[in-house]
Amino acid sequence: MDYSQKALQMHRQWQGKIRVNTVCPLGNKDDLSVAYTPGVAAPCLEIAKDTEKSYDYTRRGNLVAVVTDGTAVLGLGDIGPEAGMPVMEGKCALFQAFAGIDAFPLCIRSKEVDEIVRTVELLAGSFGGINLEDIAAPRCFEIERKLKERLDIPVFHDDQHGTAVVTVSAMLNALKVVGKELSQVSAVVNGAGAAGTACTRLLMALGLRDVVVCDKAGALYEGMPGLTEAQAELAKATNREKKQGTLAQVIGGADVFLGFSAPNCLTGEMVKAMGKDPVIFACANPTPEIFPEEALAAGARVVGTGRSDYPNQINNVLAFPGIFRGALDVRAREINDEMKVAAAKAIAGLIPEEELREDHIIPSAFCKDVVPAVAKAVAEAAQKTGMARRNAASREESLT
Repeated sequence: MDYSQKALQMHRQWQGKIRVNTVCPLGNKDDLSVAYTPGVAAPCLEIAKDTEKSYDYTRRGNLVAVVTDGTAVLGLGDIGPEAGMPVMEGKCALFQAFAGIDAFPLCIRSKEVDEIVRTVELLAGSFGGINLEDIAAPRCFEIERKLKERLDIPVFHDDQHGTAVVTVSAMLNALKVVGKELSQVSAVVNGAGAAGTACTRLLMALGLRDVVVCDKAGALYEGMPGLTEAQAELAKATNREKKQGTLAQVIGGADVFLGFSAPNCLTGEMVKAMGKDPVIFACANPTPEIFPEEALAAGARVVGTGRSDYPNQINNVLAFPGIFRGALDVRAREINDEMKVAAAKAIAGLIPEEELREDHIIPSAFCKDVVPAVAKAVAEAAQKTGMARRNAASREESLT
């Protein structure tokens, strides 16, 4: 199937992938008096006394803003906020289809960090969470940091943390297949942008110690000239031996390759230079850093990509619906590292150890057990770390 032509046809027919639907009856004067004036004054006054009640009397507690500036849309780059709208609508549709969460796209006509932050800050009282999407690095790091400082609702940059959670879950199972421990392996990450940075940091939080991060200029090392602030922080935390050189020069002996970079930048010769039974996650989309056939032929033991036409798809839809479901269920103030780790372990745990194999290290995006398992793990982690305003049981009581 030519997906591009089909997508053009269907998007024109749909004229948007999401809709706003009413749940209240509006068939007569009494209905109108309850849903609108004069009856609506009662919940307004309750919220005026305590804004937390906005979660009880409005849709806020199940509504997420999907925010972009259109500067890093899929593999298309800086195409602008309006052109990013189909992707944002698609993200909103996934929230609803997979987790029953309402989401609304906010495509902002600005590339100024403070303008974007202030816009979201002013609108935050209408939402239970903020999902940042397709914002270019390094601006995305600063936007997320400032919003987390100013808001008391979850702020989650999916290109960073959704990717990291799914990658970590796949890595935990891949290392079981090859019989290696995370704390003992050496890894090379190609791509120092949003996804590469977040994946590196989450893996290190779980015990990875030996990791080198590369970008176009080669391996990042402390003191390297020309680094952004975010890259300098990453370089300081990684590359203990201060290796220098290109990807080809630093990948020798590595157990793991993680790619969030560019098509065809990893060769079979580089894979052959890696350690025994290497794990390759080539996540550039739609064309990966190396195709699975070539990686396997060169000696890779486990290969994952971002594509749905190969085994072991690293797909963010395994993470963000369940993460937000769990965070919203307990009215979390933020999504912290403990909640992300809990999500990653929950996803990995859905594949029993006896079923793990080289081409089966992560569940399908359509596995119905994923969202409930992730939501439960995230909600529990939020409660344990003091991020929850209420427990999940309270949500169930409020629904009944």
